[in-house]
Amino acid sequence: MAVGFSTAAANTHLDNQGTTYPWVKLHVGDPGAAGTSNAATETTRKQATWASASSASKATSADLTWPGVSGSEDFTHFSLWTASSAGSFGGSGTITANAVTSGDTFTIPSGSLTLTLPVAA
Repeated sequence: MAVGFSTAAANTHLDNQGTTYPWVKLHVGDPGAAGTSNAATETTRKQATWASASSASKATSADLTWPGVSGSEDFTHFSLWTASSAGSFGGSGTITANAVTSGDTFTIPSGSLTLTLPVAA
């Protein structure tokens, strides 16, 4: 038996999360409890747009693109924020990406960044 949210409650929470914490920052390792560890050299946060949550999951509804990244590195994590700079940390997750070279364009395609919550069964 799985424990967690009801599907309706998970969808509501995820839709609120996407509205409250729409700014995505890249990291080269686990962002930690405050979301500030292992920050990428590329510091620009991008504002995500999200499709409505369904079945306790939601995904971005447009590409997130960082043109001309600042450094050569391998992005492994992301963090979510309330603002394009400063603001409050809302959560983090992992991404799978190829290493980038300074000046490259890095894109997380629409639908490829997802947020999911466990649901009770």
